[in-house]
Amino acid sequence: MGEHKLRDGQKVVTRVRVVVADDDLLLREGLASLLERSGFEVVGQAGDGNELVALVREATPDLVVADIRMPPTHTTEGLDAARVIREEFPDIAIMVLSAHVDVEHAMELLASGRSIGYLLKNRVTDVADFVDTLERIANGASVVDPALVSELVSAQRRDDPLAALSAREREVLQLAAAGMSNKEIAEHLVISLNTVKFHLRSIYSRLGVSNRVQATQAVFP
Repeated sequence: MGEHKLRDGQKVVTRVRVVVADDDLLLREGLASLLERSGFEVVGQAGDGNELVALVREATPDLVVADIRMPPTHTTEGLDAARVIREEFPDIAIMVLSAHVDVEHAMELLASGRSIGYLLKNRVTDVADFVDTLERIANGASVVDPALVSELVSAQRRDDPLAALSAREREVLQLAAAGMSNKEIAEHLVISLNTVKFHLRSIYSRLGVSNRVQATQAVFP
């Protein structure tokens, strides 16, 4: 599920190395156990932002999964740690978990580039979907929680960039931002792959962007 390396002429699939951070011990242990059972290698656990950054510096994992709110103030410690990690280790993928939708913080996180994810904690209950999302992020994708995208799509302000998109284009953008591939979008909307590509080109043109991450960022005021 991780990087493919050549060994004696054969390809070997390496496990994605993960650091998990959450101040709730039971949740953290449960998440670590879930990841191990799903084929990831958990190389460390942290209970606060400072511990997380120190652990990442020591273990240099492939992926970090962190709660957005941790001690001591339970505000943005996870986000602050993610910012430091992205600056020092731009190749490490980061998934931030949040108890509720926070548009401002999500946008700030997504602006830091590729291999970034923002999910609500209740999304973790769908194990298969959660694991698939982590694998996407570890492989370079950026994924936004559907609830966050829905909140953005429902915005109707005149200066909202979404006002320039058709209803179908908004649907395509919502699914793309949620991490779906072009093929998956086509199957979900029961349209052709070429039609999906056409809508994406139209979205990029209308928003003045060139890729999915930029398109998602463009819908924020």
